[in-house]
Amino acid sequence: MSRGIRLRESRVLRKLRSGRPVLCFKSNLADARVVEIAAMCGYDCIWLCLEHVPNDLRCIEAGIWAAKAHDADVMVRVGRGSYSDHIRPLEMDASGIMVPHVMNAADARNIVRITRFHPLGRRPVDGGNADGAFCAIEVAEYMRQANANRFVVLQIEDPEALEELDAIAAVPGYDILFFGPGDYSHGIGLPGEYDHHLVTEARNMVLDAARKHGKYAGIPATPDNVSELAAMGFSFLAMGADVTTLVRECRRLVSLFEAASGGDPQSGDGDDKPRLDGGPMLV
Repeated sequence: MSRGIRLRESRVLRKLRSGRPVLCFKSNLADARVVEIAAMCGYDCIWLCLEHVPNDLRCIEAGIWAAKAHDADVMVRVGRGSYSDHIRPLEMDASGIMVPHVMNAADARNIVRITRFHPLGRRPVDGGNADGAFCAIEVAEYMRQANANRFVVLQIEDPEALEELDAIAAVPGYDILFFGPGDYSHGIGLPGEYDHHLVTEARNMVLDAARKHGKYAGIPATPDNVSELAAMGFSFLAMGADVTTLVRECRRLVSLFEAASGGDPQSGDGDDKPRLDGGPMLV
């Protein structure tokens, strides 16, 4: 018997189902302390990546532990490989996965088939991992809880996908349709032009399709546009990342140093360990 053991409830799904927006932070770095800091500061979800980032599954597992300690979800963007690539993060107790470059409805249906248990799909079963409480939950109850409390995100980030967008959005069994402006702008020959009308038109099409078919809509956001996107109806908003935050802050501090010292910090002028007034000395 399971003795009442339950999977941890997804914070993302709890908020979305209650009509509240979700805030997500992206972490590229391998240190689980980054995940812990973001979760500790109040983010609902931390996005880890196995598509572009050279982290291994041990890094992902440590990040999941760090997030769970502060009741935050982890969403792992998987690589496009076998079914094992899709389900391993879920078996490690990630609250959700994101599948990139979904091109058509057949692709969407196959993703549901390999990531959802009966009666939604045919995900391969092994309850002996963290998500199944290491076989402490009876198998049928494990499947029921996993279907109800784990989320699947499909990324629309290619112009080809728009040809079947309505059919993709209509596929049952997944939760969030996420527009990727980076690859989309690249795919139409306008790399980085996120405000181009062709990109914003595609963005709005994804939002409309998600709403029409009862899915939640997701998108990357910035401090400048997050209010607008939330007002439009995007409810899964990815704003902030460890690498961009570090780059921005390092550049700011270097500029402050240059202004304070009157020279180039790379030139060797001044003390070996300069300190700006009001700031900590890190050695």
